[in-house]
Amino acid sequence: MITPPDDYTWLVETVDGACLTYVRGLTPEEVVVRRGGRPQDFTPMPFWDLGGAGDSGVSLGVTTIGDWVLTIEPGWHGLAKEVIMPLSAGARVVSHYFLSIKDLDHFYWIEDGELRFCFIAQEGYMEEVPDELVETMERIDSVYPPLADPHKGPMFLLTERLTGITLTPQLLEESTYLGGAVPEPRSWKMLWP
Repeated sequence: MITPPDDYTWLVETVDGACLTYVRGLTPEEVVVRRGGRPQDFTPMPFWDLGGAGDSGVSLGVTTIGDWVLTIEPGWHGLAKEVIMPLSAGARVVSHYFLSIKDLDHFYWIEDGELRFCFIAQEGYMEEVPDELVETMERIDSVYPPLADPHKGPMFLLTERLTGITLTPQLLEESTYLGGAVPEPRSWKMLWP
């Protein structure tokens, strides 16, 4: 079922300017380690306590939803090539970042180091659509106006299709996160184009 576009307004307002990354195939502790953090330095906290890490690095919140690990962090850091590719080794990674005020949307689906599909701000979608997403892209085309900003719904529908997870306010707010800091990436290199 396609979620109506207005159903994502709350999410865009809540986590605008954040990177949400879903990882299947790793534990929360493994995700923290691959991001350069130390699990023993992460403490349990609610969604609303996740925040800036100050001078110690990038703030990262990590929780488990079914078979997936969800990370939430401010900014684009989770999309840096040096972060996302090692994170995807032996795992499925679906990640997106959006800054609605500047229409800076990025979406990646990576399987074990292979970029399967993406959207890059001001570049658009990859031309080749994997079979797993053809039906979803057709639905997106029928529900949203042409060239709709992905953060207005399409990226969440793609994420739902690839993870089986529909983000809701309750899901974000009622989850307990491991919160801490990880190092900032040294560079910002995109995977595509």
